[in-house]
Amino acid sequence: MTSLFDPITVGGLTVKNRIWLSPMCQYSVEKQDGVPTDWHLVHLGARAVGGFGLLFTEATAVLPEGRISPQDTGLWNDEQVAAWRRIVDFVHAQDAAIGVQLAHAGRKSSTYTAWLGSGTVPVDQGGWTPQGPSPLAFGDYAQPAELTVDQIADVVTGFADAADRAAAAGFDAVEIHAAHGYLLHEFLSPLANQRTDGYGGSFENRSRLVLEVVDAVRARWTGPVVVRISATDWVDGGWDVAQSVELGERLRERGVDLIDVSSGGLDPAQQITVGPGYQVPFARDVRTKAEIPTGAVGLITEPAQAQQVLDEGSADVVLLARAALREPSWPVRAAFELGLPATKDPLPKQYERGAYRRAH
Repeated sequence: MTSLFDPITVGGLTVKNRIWLSPMCQYSVEKQDGVPTDWHLVHLGARAVGGFGLLFTEATAVLPEGRISPQDTGLWNDEQVAAWRRIVDFVHAQDAAIGVQLAHAGRKSSTYTAWLGSGTVPVDQGGWTPQGPSPLAFGDYAQPAELTVDQIADVVTGFADAADRAAAAGFDAVEIHAAHGYLLHEFLSPLANQRTDGYGGSFENRSRLVLEVVDAVRARWTGPVVVRISATDWVDGGWDVAQSVELGERLRERGVDLIDVSSGGLDPAQQITVGPGYQVPFARDVRTKAEIPTGAVGLITEPAQAQQVLDEGSADVVLLARAALREPSWPVRAAFELGLPATKDPLPKQYERGAYRRAH
């Protein structure tokens, strides 16, 4: 029996299967105005056609200075809303759901895309001064300016306003990005947060911003709220699984519907042990100890492996990233390999001639 293709209801939204598309930056807004383009339509549309149940957009900045690179998408104005709606409508037409990952890159903002260079983009080349919880740089990136309390409040408002725009664009879910060394994760980790005010020091203070953002979004948004976390910094003295479980409990109490469990990205000194499904145990720990649904991500590449994640109770959904870049119709192959009847193949009518053929 396979549960990978069973529907799941999260925060009142029923998704047709448990194969979800992970957020993946495309760095393809050539006009640098945050407006998604035809590239984003085709990138997300192809995976909707390919059978993914729910797709997440790339990290979409809630404020211009929150972009990872000048080529990132945003959701801080109405022009962006209109462009996203076109993409959302196409995804919905394929019987798939779509969520937007709301993000602020913090001290890792204003960086070059991977194929254009590395490090911080100078102001005279379209960049800006990064901001963070403390004036501590990420590796050789530019030193960030420490956010004032008033600026922190502006960030919270930015997330809330973006949630309103997500509703206007027709998105089904929002994911708050608190992972991979970006702003909310920076506040969580003592390696990046050395503040001495109410946003630094203790676990309660370091988690304050994430919880304020969740509360502000939940006050505006009636659909599912997902939070992506890095379960560990992979550095001694940093954010770890025990703190992730404690945060998971707080998030559950505040109405978060699912935690998307990743890891790393906060400190260049991280020592990650990489292998197939290497982050799945983190998803299991958060799911069982914080008693909240989770998504597992990280080198989940084969259908039987994905099904095993669910069978073992490690997560409620699996999220694919690089495997989905290689194979936009991964769910179609999964349906075949896991023995679903041909009538349940997640193929659109236009593609039925390309269905996998089963031996009789």
